[in-house]
Amino acid sequence: MPDSFTYTSVGAPTLVQRIGNTPLLRLPRFPGISPRVEIFAKAEWYNPGGSVKDRAALSMIREGERSGALAMGKTIIDATSGNTGIAYAMIGAALGYRVELAVPANAGPERKRILFAYGADVTYTDPLEGTDGAQLYVKKLVADRPDEYFYPDQYNNPANWQAHYRTTAFEIYNQSGKAITHFVAGIGTSGTFIGTARRLKELNAAIRCISFQPDTPLHGLEGLKHLQTAMVPGIYDMKLADEHLEVSTGAAHEMARRLAKKEGLLVGTSSAASMVAALQVAQRLEEGVVVTVFPDHGSRYLSERFWEE
Repeated sequence: MPDSFTYTSVGAPTLVQRIGNTPLLRLPRFPGISPRVEIFAKAEWYNPGGSVKDRAALSMIREGERSGALAMGKTIIDATSGNTGIAYAMIGAALGYRVELAVPANAGPERKRILFAYGADVTYTDPLEGTDGAQLYVKKLVADRPDEYFYPDQYNNPANWQAHYRTTAFEIYNQSGKAITHFVAGIGTSGTFIGTARRLKELNAAIRCISFQPDTPLHGLEGLKHLQTAMVPGIYDMKLADEHLEVSTGAAHEMARRLAKKEGLLVGTSSAASMVAALQVAQRLEEGVVVTVFPDHGSRYLSERFWEE
């Protein structure tokens, strides 16, 4: 018998090849929903980095390599509220790139620990300025030392929304049996909504695409933007949405608790907000298939006090 045994799987995917192809979950039927209406959500925590942001991060990094803007020896740098930074850090570790991030100081301890575990260098910026302040910090740093950095600039990089145009939209369309009638997603960088909606409209012009955002500037919906008071992402196209909704932090927190305790779904606050918005759409339909996106899992938010309220 040999002293050691090595298992190899020919053709097994690498870590980054596991990004995408996440499951589409059928969600519970809530009171007030017609029996001819179904709600589904993409469970994006099945990505290896734990969130929907794996898709955009990989797309931007690969486009940087293709264009020559990113090469070994350069550092990937960007502003992030957490999930995109985690995706950069995970992919950077897998591909051999150093990663430097600017993160608002009020980011949750779970996300901070994950970034540390992946070896990212993190600068914490003014929490009152949010990701806008983190963006300004990064832009100045890159302007002072341009040769050192590859700056994907997730808020303004077309490769962000193109990731969802190429992957997320097709997955939703096919996994729903091409039956989707309504698509609902939140606006942060806006990449998920813009890329998915743009492609879904090409696949079937009758699909209604509805965006949502927090209802106030000071909110607790991590990763989402109140566009009236924030820096509007360069990739955002407001004309793509057939309708714009608003979701309160309180409603999202209540939904997160309900989904965990009643349905066994432990999701993050932006996922819970997505459920609130999807319900708003579903409750006024007689029939249809509403699909939304759950960006991440609730395990990244367990330190937040709303769980105990």
